[in-house]
Amino acid sequence: MLLAFSVSPAAGDDSGSVSAAVAAAIRVVRESGLPHETTAMFTTIEGEWDEVMAVVKRACDAVGQYSSRTSLVLKADIRPGFTGQLQAKVERVESLLSDSPDQ
Repeated sequence: MLLAFSVSPAAGDDSGSVSAAVAAAIRVVRESGLPHETTAMFTTIEGEWDEVMAVVKRACDAVGQYSSRTSLVLKADIRPGFTGQLQAKVERVESLLSDSPDQ
């Protein structure tokens, strides 16, 4: 399973920043040992359902330390029997793009 998620406090600090809370969530993901990638808007984790969801819960708990309200967005690609898709999906698209005469 690939699961992309975004978690943040409902309100930032005095400047409106949510960076410290988001960093706490990313720390949880990194400590999980699961394959992951963080971009400007989402973090994607790869693993089995229960282990991925447990990481998301811990990330939400970490963000909850910064605010009484937490926002969570999830998107999942549930494809049993497939692993290594965090990179493989991108590589397939990049391969098609490199073969394209329009590039």
